[in-house]
Amino acid sequence: MFDEVVSFIKSLFPNKSFIPLHEPCFAGNEKKYVTDCIDSTFVSSVGAYVTKLEEMICEYTGSKYAVAAMNGTAALHMALILAGVERDDEVLTQALTFVATANAIAYAGASPIFVDSAKDNMGLCPEALKKFLKENTEIKNGVCVNKTTGRKIKACVPMHVFGHPVKLDEIIEVCREYNILVIEDAAESLGSFYKGKHTGTIAPIGILSFNGNKIATCGGGGMLLIQDEQLAKKAKHLTTTAKRPHPYEFFHDQIGYNYRLPNLNAALACAQIEQLPKFVESKRNLANEYERFFEGKPIQFVKEDKDSSSNYWLNAVLLKDRKERDAFLKTSNDNGVMTRPIWILMNKLPAFENCQKTNLTNAEFYEDRVVNIPSSVRL
Repeated sequence: MFDEVVSFIKSLFPNKSFIPLHEPCFAGNEKKYVTDCIDSTFVSSVGAYVTKLEEMICEYTGSKYAVAAMNGTAALHMALILAGVERDDEVLTQALTFVATANAIAYAGASPIFVDSAKDNMGLCPEALKKFLKENTEIKNGVCVNKTTGRKIKACVPMHVFGHPVKLDEIIEVCREYNILVIEDAAESLGSFYKGKHTGTIAPIGILSFNGNKIATCGGGGMLLIQDEQLAKKAKHLTTTAKRPHPYEFFHDQIGYNYRLPNLNAALACAQIEQLPKFVESKRNLANEYERFFEGKPIQFVKEDKDSSSNYWLNAVLLKDRKERDAFLKTSNDNGVMTRPIWILMNKLPAFENCQKTNLTNAEFYEDRVVNIPSSVRL
């Protein structure tokens, strides 16, 4: 069976001796815009392409405001600061996520609480979230307090795994009851929609990533999606070292962050966003081919949830158990087809092993079985 899968994947990406998991596609104005940026000499965090990129992202996603950052992790760290997360606070998130989600919480001086995944989309489970809050918290002076630790729970960060949207309306409703702000980690879901709205724009604050392996890339890069004008102004101020605008004087009115995206990267990103609809269409077509191939086979293809339109950033399959997963990983990689397992759960990493967590039955199920398969854009 594994050999059949490998042969099928090779047929999807012909004329390649090695098939990567996800390689970037530069088929538009990338060289033109980067050359123009270099000729302008504005290659750092000031330049026309940064503003243009923010405008393009607002137009595509429907976000009211967008603030470019140097990467998705920096954007998420800034989102937590905007949400008022402070040292010794706590933030709810999922155990099954990329480490950047948990790292950003730690950068803010807070501690993550790891919640189980939903059975149908790998993202944060609304039912598990509600159960934890009901059994472990209380509201004091309008603030949600963890009865076990005595700490304030300020925010909840659901992450849209591999581009598949979580059940955001349910998560937001639960958090609203406990006065907890939701921040969307949409790093993997540029081009994904939930109930007609782009991921990252449904909660008050969201973030995107333009890392080298994302659907649209500029080598690094990130973006804050913000629905409040004052928060957006604050984000732009803090990400530019909190420097007050002045023709030549350097006055910084608070601790700021050198998180602004360089114009050179933004030039590359602008060319990528111009092609984004075509990229999303290509990846959804690839997902359809995978779905047809795996139908009726013992390996299960991971499909988008109802009410969702996924960008299928990384296609994924479910194996029977960890032993079968490992055998598939070895066979595919030994034959020039790059595959990889899903992440190790955050609570199993040394930095986060002492963090509070819910029952993680679903997350552990996915950890043992999920494998990503080649997902590059095909033109």
